Amino acid sequence: MCKAKIGELAERYWAFQREEFPLMAIQAGQPGDADTLMREAPADHERRAAWAAVAVKELASIDPRGLDTQDRATHALLRREFTALCDMVACGAHLRPSLYPLGPDFMLIYWANITALANVPDARRYLARLATVPAAMADARASLLAGRDRGYRYPRLVIDRAVAQVRGTLAVPVRSHPFAQPLLRVAGRSPALADLAEQGLALITDQLYPALHAYANFLERTLGAAARDSLACTDDPDGDAFYRYLVGQSTTLDMSPGDIHALGLAEVDRISAQMLATAAAGGYPGDLPGWRESLQADPAQYAPTAAILRGEIEILSKRIDARIPEFFGRVPRATYGVQSIPEAIAEKMPPAYAQPNPADGTAAGVHWVSSVPGKLPRYMHVPLALHEAWPGHLMHLALIQEMEHLPAFRRFGALRYTACLEGWALYCERLGEDMGFYDAPAKLYGRLEMEMWRAVRLVVDTGLHHMGWTRDRALAFFGKHMAMPASTMEAEVDRYIALPAQALAYQLGNLKFKDVRRRAEAALGDDFPIRDFHDALMAAGPVTLQVLDDLMADWTARRAAA
Repeated sequence: MCKAKIGELAERYWAFQREEFPLMAIQAGQPGDADTLMREAPADHERRAAWAAVAVKELASIDPRGLDTQDRATHALLRREFTALCDMVACGAHLRPSLYPLGPDFMLIYWANITALANVPDARRYLARLATVPAAMADARASLLAGRDRGYRYPRLVIDRAVAQVRGTLAVPVRSHPFAQPLLRVAGRSPALADLAEQGLALITDQLYPALHAYANFLERTLGAAARDSLACTDDPDGDAFYRYLVGQSTTLDMSPGDIHALGLAEVDRISAQMLATAAAGGYPGDLPGWRESLQADPAQYAPTAAILRGEIEILSKRIDARIPEFFGRVPRATYGVQSIPEAIAEKMPPAYAQPNPADGTAAGVHWVSSVPGKLPRYMHVPLALHEAWPGHLMHLALIQEMEHLPAFRRFGALRYTACLEGWALYCERLGEDMGFYDAPAKLYGRLEMEMWRAVRLVVDTGLHHMGWTRDRALAFFGKHMAMPASTMEAEVDRYIALPAQALAYQLGNLKFKDVRRRAEAALGDDFPIRDFHDALMAAGPVTLQVLDDLMADWTARRAAA
């Protein structure tokens, strides 16, 4: 009875999500009947919170003790997600959404980038969805206005970055914009598709570009007029509660900002000691700053052009792919490719990021890499490729989409579990040592630099939003502990200012994955099966760190008993 009830509630929740979050449903290959892309007006959030308040009471009537391991996980995740929808409205988070780098403009471009059109009906529906973009941007403005009226203000730096990002995407010719690409890729197949492509270009020119220009002007003039010079989200009304909400959402842990800050400092010290060993191996015994400076100044560490950089990552990715079967029993059906981040926005973007394939298999995943070679030195290539592509994000998310034993809200809602996703991707960076890819001191330093990057985040994010740090102090802490190019450090710090708490998920997730493996190895000894262990981690799907711990403890106990 309990199993049937939890399954039925999970199905109703997925139907609710498909209606409320159209972009998620489209990416899952299960879109609703409407062509709407985004529902982000204040009333939308309030409606979701009201639905969730009823659902959480229904969930409370289902006793998790009567469920098997995976259904107990589903119960815990439903409780978390229902509560989050209520808490989002209660703390006003719905009226102070992200503007940069993950603003509504970015999410719409992300959708266009993963869209593949197969025929005329696909192209017509794509046009119908494009036509809803102006309304989506109007909804976003309505929420931001309501937040401003409550006294919520964004840092001036965030407004400036958001405006630059929107205008950067509008600086390209219409035919080169991501909105146009799905149509132009199929325009040559038939006269009907060619005609629809021309209609699309006219729609983008006449309606979408003006809507995005109006959004940029709104950010600059309306929100900018009320912008503050301080950086911390805690400087807003109810800011402490808002930050704690964001910390809980990103990390899935019940940790205070102060405890996270202290853990971050301890992690920085631990990784620094390991870096000293690589400095000695690289010819700089006892001189870690000198080792860092030598790497930063070495021209051999930088590809001469964006095209060469992309090519090097493509070759490395194929070398990694060849080793995957030694460590994984299951691989996804989906493939992936490597592309360069457009130059117009690359300077303010991360050095690399992953764009998962849509669940319906109509497009490949994409490992986006910077078109600014100085942001992605060669000593960072191996850990970034392992993190973003296979066996990291692109492989993880593709496998999750194929896990038909999981409820749909778990298969297709992975992006709400940042600590799990990023913890896995960071674990994969370390897995490169088992694979033998860190065959030079500089490469091993690159892996440690990547882990240091995530440890520094624990310190800097809480420093900025909990301890009153300035941007200069955050940059100084970065520069003291990393050889990262200055432009990359600046983009990172600005990201933490704009996305409070999101950066905390990475190292906290990494530490959980490392601990899960350590305990499994200790329990199983020489019988520890690396391929089966990784398959069990993948089978867990996207979960909170506590649920991950519970699922893997159950797997380890069953394996030990067998």
